[in-house]
Amino acid sequence: MNESFDAYLRKILDLLNYNIFALGDARITPLSIAYILIFAIVIIYISGKLRNLLISKLLQRTRLDVGAQQAIGTISRYLMLFIGFLILLQTVGINLTTLNVLAGAVGIGIGFGLQNIANNFISGLIILLERPIKVGDRIEVGPVHGRVQSIGARSTSIRTNDNIAIIVPNSKFISENVINWSFGSDMVRFRIPIDVSYDSDVDLVTRVLVESANELDDVLKEPSPSVRFISFDDSSLHFELRAWSRTMLHRPGFFKSSLNYVILRNFREHGIEIPFPQRDINIRGQIPLADEPRPE
Repeated sequence: MNESFDAYLRKILDLLNYNIFALGDARITPLSIAYILIFAIVIIYISGKLRNLLISKLLQRTRLDVGAQQAIGTISRYLMLFIGFLILLQTVGINLTTLNVLAGAVGIGIGFGLQNIANNFISGLIILLERPIKVGDRIEVGPVHGRVQSIGARSTSIRTNDNIAIIVPNSKFISENVINWSFGSDMVRFRIPIDVSYDSDVDLVTRVLVESANELDDVLKEPSPSVRFISFDDSSLHFELRAWSRTMLHRPGFFKSSLNYVILRNFREHGIEIPFPQRDINIRGQIPLADEPRPE
């Protein structure tokens, strides 16, 4: 019984140590592949935990903003992964100089089919280093509007005001125009267009608009709200209310709606008319009456 068990165990060991191929002096066996896979999972798990600990325990005690903390944590994880995999390959016995051929093959693959992945990864590194956008920013890229939730190796997650997550490739932020509402400051000026009739007192309109803006707590008192007389339109005078806010950066639609409610209520209280399009029609020639014969 013991002999059969020993023979069975030797067969298993021979299978695990079977030489699949060689990389230089290193023999690649099923056991070494399993070793690499297990420790690669461990390295990925530990690097993620260390990143979270670095952000939550150390960086949160500093004066860095959330975006800077996330960027430092992500770059630190990439460095830990790189060093960990180097150590892993060395412990298996794989000399890094033997990977030159493999690196050349990967380079050819990137040139033919993986250029988008490589482009997004490099763009992600540029975003983390240059920080044109960061976690927590309010941005617009193409039709996408929302708050940056996370910046990954390949893509960036944006959460819209409808609570919908949109995954945008990192290369979009490098190759296209990006509007960052909170870059360098969270103070934003909102513009509210207003049309009034030609019979309105422009001084009264200006005063009511400023008072309407000051009624909202989210409007900053400094810089104070202001009004601009923009143009003479076809059937109205076109004004623009400009109000600054810090708290409504991520809710611009709600902020403008609140201002419009207050403006409409105050306009009605002061008898200020908001016109609607009107046209004068001039008819030339005589119109025949109903009982008159029409010319044939």
